[in-house]
Amino acid sequence: MNWRNWKWSRSRLEALRRQRDRGMTTAEYAMGTIAAAMFGTVLYKIVTSGAVSKALEGVIGKALDAQF
Repeated sequence: MNWRNWKWSRSRLEALRRQRDRGMTTAEYAMGTIAAAMFGTVLYKIVTSGAVSKALEGVIGKALDAQF
């Protein structure tokens, strides 16, 4: 294999590798978006539960009533 053919095949392989990775990034973004939505849902359920809601109200109430 001469230098010119080797250089062409190497650039072709790199182009194919970049093309193949394009779909993987889209899938990773989709999985990240789904995971973030699930995390947000779980966090919302925890924060709006009775015990946590009362604790947060207490903390916020103390912060607002603080004397400076």
